[in-house]
Amino acid sequence: QVQLVESGGGLVQPGGSLRLSCAASERIFSFWTMAWYRQAPGKQRELVATVSLSGNTNYADSVKGRFTISRNNAENTVYLQMNSLKPEDTAVYYCNAQSIRGAFWGQGTQVTVSS
Repeated sequence: QVQLVESGGGLVQPGGSLRLSCAASERIFSFWTMAWYRQAPGKQRELVATVSLSGNTNYADSVKGRFTISRNNAENTVYLQMNSLKPEDTAVYYCNAQSIRGAFWGQGTQVTVSS
């Protein structure tokens, strides 16, 4: 069973930055796509960013220009660099990996943006 472990969440002031990490229990080049999702209280889980095997990235409109997703295959880790954070970015952030075996999720890490 694949395990994804997120870290790096916390409390940050508006305008601040955080970097989330997602460490996989196996080589991430076995996953077609890796992604970050988030879920705010009372809202549905939404896609934040994706990165493919080839390194192509896609972002939700709400985070374009502020967030950067990247993958380090040697470290089996995916990152989400979040800059210029806003209160509306407050949510639990989840790592997701997709392969021929299906989709896998991490347990989530809380990000709170507040003054």
